[in-house]
Amino acid sequence: MRTVLCSPGSYIQQEGALGSLAPEYTELGSTGAYLIVDPFIDRMYHDRITSSFDASNTPYHYEAFAGECSMTEVRRHQERLGECDVVFGIGGGKSLDTAKAVAHFAGLPVVIVPTAASSDAPCSRLSVLYTDDGQFDRYLPLPRNPDKVIMDTDVIAKAPARLLTAGFGDAYATYFEALACIKSNAVTMAGGHATNAAEAMARLCHDLLIADGVKALASARKGLRTRALEQVIEANTLLSGIGFESSGLAAAHAVHNGLTALEGTHKYLHGEKVAYGTLTQFVLEDRPMTDFEEALGFFRAVGLPTTLAGIGIADASDEDLLRVGELACSPDDTMGNMPFEVTPADVAIALHAVDSFDAVVG
Repeated sequence: MRTVLCSPGSYIQQEGALGSLAPEYTELGSTGAYLIVDPFIDRMYHDRITSSFDASNTPYHYEAFAGECSMTEVRRHQERLGECDVVFGIGGGKSLDTAKAVAHFAGLPVVIVPTAASSDAPCSRLSVLYTDDGQFDRYLPLPRNPDKVIMDTDVIAKAPARLLTAGFGDAYATYFEALACIKSNAVTMAGGHATNAAEAMARLCHDLLIADGVKALASARKGLRTRALEQVIEANTLLSGIGFESSGLAAAHAVHNGLTALEGTHKYLHGEKVAYGTLTQFVLEDRPMTDFEEALGFFRAVGLPTTLAGIGIADASDEDLLRVGELACSPDDTMGNMPFEVTPADVAIALHAVDSFDAVVG
C-alpha cells in the first residue's frame, strides 16, 4: 500500500518575520520577487513588507490581490510576472491560493506568508479555485508544497480575532475527517493513504485546540502574542495543513463547498462554514454524544457557528439544503471519502439536524 506524507520545504514561525522577507527570497531566486499582497495587508503593512527588499536593493514587483481566487485572477498575475523568479503570497487564504496557482503555472518557487492563522491552506499543495462571483469551482492539485511558509506571530496576534476563530473551525475538522478517511482507506490529495505521522499530527492539532484555543483567542482579542497563541498558530497552520493533506478530507469540507451554493453563506469565512460542516459530518456518522458535547462546547466558547442562522441561512428551504447536498456529493468532491454512501438528501437532513441539536445539547 502506498502511503504519502507531504509538507512545505520550510515552516518558519517567528515574530518580526514580515520585515525580513528579502533574505528568504534570495535563498530561492535572484531576478525578482513577485509579491501578491492582500489589499488590507497592503494598507496595514506595506512599508514593513518592502523594507528588507528596499534596504538590500533586492528586486521585486508588488501587486495587489483583486479579491477572488479565480482563474481570471490567476491569469492576470501570470501576465505581469515579467522576469520575476519567485512568487510570494502575502495575506489571507485566497491570496495565498492564488500565489500557489500562479507559481504552479509559471513553474516557479512559491513562498507563502499568511497574515492570520485562519485556515490550513498555507502549507498545502493545493489551491481552491472559485468562480469570479465566489462560488466553489474546483480543487487545483499541485505537484509540490510551498517552498517556504513564513508566519509572523506579531502580525498574526494583531489580526482580527474572527480570523483566528475561523482557523479553529478549519483545524477542528482535521482529525475527524482524517478518521473517516482512514476508516474508508481513502486515497488522499497527496496521492496515497494516510501515514501514522499524519494521523498523529491531526490528533495533536485537535488536542492543542482544546487545550489552548480559548486562551489564545483571549490573547488575540488584545493583540497579545502569548505561548497559547503560538501553539494554536502552529495547530491551525502546520498541523492542520499536513494533517488534512496527508490524511484526507471528507464530509466537513464537502459540506462547506456545498454551502457556497447559497448566497447567504458568502459573507462567512471558510472555517466558519467548515465548523458547521464538521457538525453535519457528526450527524451523518451518528457520533457519540460526547463528541457533540465537546464540539458544541468548544464552538460556542470561541464563537463558531452552531446553527443555520450562524452561517446566514436561517430561512433556507428544503430545496436550498438539497442543493447544498447535491454540490457536496459531487463526484469531484470529498464526500466519497466517507466510509459509507452519503446522498444529497442525507446531507440536507443532517444540516437540519445540526440546527436542532444546538437547542438541546447543553
